[in-house]
Amino acid sequence: MRFIVLAPIGALFLSACNSVPSGPTARFDPAEAAFIRKEGRATISGQAFLRDKQGHANVRYAAGEVVRLVPATAYAQARITRFYGGGKYVPALLAPKSSPDPEYAAYTRTTKAGPTGRFSFDKVAPGRYFLTTQVTWTPKGSLLTEGGAVYDEVTVTGKETDAIEVVLSGN
Repeated sequence: MRFIVLAPIGALFLSACNSVPSGPTARFDPAEAAFIRKEGRATISGQAFLRDKQGHANVRYAAGEVVRLVPATAYAQARITRFYGGGKYVPALLAPKSSPDPEYAAYTRTTKAGPTGRFSFDKVAPGRYFLTTQVTWTPKGSLLTEGGAVYDEVTVTGKETDAIEVVLSGN
């Protein structure tokens, strides 16, 4: 009689699906991110939300979530590429868990999204930035978290006369 052991193979497969990508190959350079500490005249405003699996009418907002303004340095670009791949959204259950260089975190700005996912950063200096946040929820009667992390990119030229509007929706 032959026994086929599938449990270890299945466990190995599942662990590979949520494996943590290795850290960025670029090292964080504070000089490359220094522009975030300068005072500018631009305002970046936006809204973060996702549509749930129930349909287009069901929108989930990033209410109370931290929104990060990150200078688009080589280190940040490597993190974004590893985290999101080629998209602007990664599902919560597949989101890799990794800690950034502490100095990198010190060169970001944060704010909290309001009840409808609205956020704003004022006095933003010229430069290229990533905006990141998460929109997650646990449906009633479920143990699994839905939603995920979203990001987008914006460039501040210093010539803006109106707020730069950004929608963080994974598109």
